Amino acid sequence: MLNKLTRRKKTVSDDTKKDVLHGDIPVHIAIIMDGNGRWAKQRGLPRVAGHREGMNVVRSVVRSCNELDVKILTLYAFSTENWKRPKTEVDFLMKLPEKFLSVELPKLIEENVRVRITGDIERLPEFTKKAVNEAVETTKNNNGLILNFALNYGSRSELMDAFKSMYADVREGVLDEQHISEETVTDYLMTSGLSEPDLLIRTSGEIRLSNFMLWQLAYSEFWFTEVLWPDFDQENFYEAIQAYQQRQRRYGGV
Repeated sequence: MLNKLTRRKKTVSDDTKKDVLHGDIPVHIAIIMDGNGRWAKQRGLPRVAGHREGMNVVRSVVRSCNELDVKILTLYAFSTENWKRPKTEVDFLMKLPEKFLSVELPKLIEENVRVRITGDIERLPEFTKKAVNEAVETTKNNNGLILNFALNYGSRSELMDAFKSMYADVREGVLDEQHISEETVTDYLMTSGLSEPDLLIRTSGEIRLSNFMLWQLAYSEFWFTEVLWPDFDQENFYEAIQAYQQRQRRYGGV
């Protein structure tokens, strides 16, 4: 009998894994992890129960990325707009990085994963900053999968800050405005040094970007699913990869 909190998680066959591995693997996958609250509501549980269950899915997706040799996984963990949520929920979300990393950090180190944070962490509580900074510092010499958490991140704010920094550098003579290019803007973003996402996955049936990586996703392939994040399993993840492998990326050409 299934636990009331979860459905049976489906895994993929070895043949499917081999087929996917023979195809084009996205270098960078970004995921908008949506639907935790609705998942909990459907079960008569508080919203925080969905966030707690969602942590297990993060573990699963990280393992799958390592299996496929994905180089970068960016997870939209907390947006600049999420501060508008009820205080009890925000307080719980602020504790999640500490809870997740206290258990997972040794495994991430063992698996050669490098943790990176994209977002303005200065507004975060001290215990949250301490946990994420420790993870970044401890894994900085790892050269495997980059696990990039978008934490207190908003793309419009990121772009505004980038433009302000560029303007200041132009005024100070550090940057020549005649040579500003798309590459210049990219270098001023929080994701500087990372390749742009090849594939964006969003769960829960919502079809929008929600202020996530508006510049970086310009030529990414999008894949949407009705599955709520706590129910997102390995089969769903491989389905997204297979859909990506069937597309032709023309970048505006023919």
